[in-house]
Amino acid sequence: MLNAIVDLSHHNSITSLAAAKKAGVLGVFQKATQGTKYADPTFRQHRELCDAAGLKFGAYHFGTAGDASAQADWLISVAGKDTLLVLDFEPNPQGQDMSLQEAEEFVHYVFTQTGRYPGLYSGHTIKEALAKAGITSPGQTELSKCWLWIAQYGKAPLIPKVWDKWTLWQYTDGGVGPEPHSVDGIGRCDRDQFNGTAEQLPQFWNGQYH
Repeated sequence: MLNAIVDLSHHNSITSLAAAKKAGVLGVFQKATQGTKYADPTFRQHRELCDAAGLKFGAYHFGTAGDASAQADWLISVAGKDTLLVLDFEPNPQGQDMSLQEAEEFVHYVFTQTGRYPGLYSGHTIKEALAKAGITSPGQTELSKCWLWIAQYGKAPLIPKVWDKWTLWQYTDGGVGPEPHSVDGIGRCDRDQFNGTAEQLPQFWNGQYH
């Protein structure tokens, strides 16, 4: 495992991504969009900072109830087709939650537009949704074609049976979960383990490693 990824949004205050890189960070996922109209106001700035620091960059969309294809199109319009994309599938504190069917529609649309399935970020939400739908094998859901980014703040991640492994593991939100919780140049933040090596990380970003 490689503890080299952080995920950020407008809630984070960056002082130096060069310092973060020196501390071992190799890649950043930034919140890009939510719903069909909201774009994170720090997306462009944080992307420019990542580029300047020589860090890998990815973008995630916070899914909500509603037109999933329109949401996917909104993400692509803001982040770009060539960016490593992710669907954030978790409870929506500001409204109705995205459904399992909407999540499947979202990832399908991204695939049709980019030729690559996005990552799926989730924790207990995806486990509960799959269990409720009686889904226990990969062939029962198109979500199984997404690489899995599991959020779980225990000693090790436990994943749904439709995936044979996890690719990213968010082990802390900067307060709960195993140490370390912070990183130089950013402070406390969501930190993520990559299920691979430093040599495999560029392959993953380029779609050659799951």
